[in-house]
Amino acid sequence: MKKLVIGALFLLFGSGAAMAQATQATQTQVVPVTPIAAPAPTPVGPSILFEEQKFDFGEIKAGDVVEHTFKFTNNGTLPLVISNVRTTCGCTATDYPKAPVMPGETASITAKFNSAGKRGQQNKVITVESNAIQGNAQVMIVTTIAAATAN
Repeated sequence: MKKLVIGALFLLFGSGAAMAQATQATQTQVVPVTPIAAPAPTPVGPSILFEEQKFDFGEIKAGDVVEHTFKFTNNGTLPLVISNVRTTCGCTATDYPKAPVMPGETASITAKFNSAGKRGQQNKVITVESNAIQGNAQVMIVTTIAAATAN
């Protein structure tokens, strides 16, 4: 009889404890944690960031002169000074800011391509020399010069 009473008490208390744990587990809500992305670090020093790296004029006729403006931002902490802008051939002329571009300011470089004497696919690289911490930057203009049609 003692064994029966002890067994019944064990079952009674054991099941009660298990039910308490189950009730407590169902009442606890798990809230998902969304990681917060760290903001991109601001470069220390002058830095140049172009809105686009490449511009395609599409197909043009031989002799056409086309122009595009590349916009950029100094996303650094010091003034950006452009010392020179080089092109891959004399068929491309550029205009760039001579005054320093202050941190957070935007400016632009204009590239003008003269297709006279050219034909087929053209890829012209424009190299921007400056005091930017990443060194020289490059942008590119691309076009295809249509073959002349016979009249």
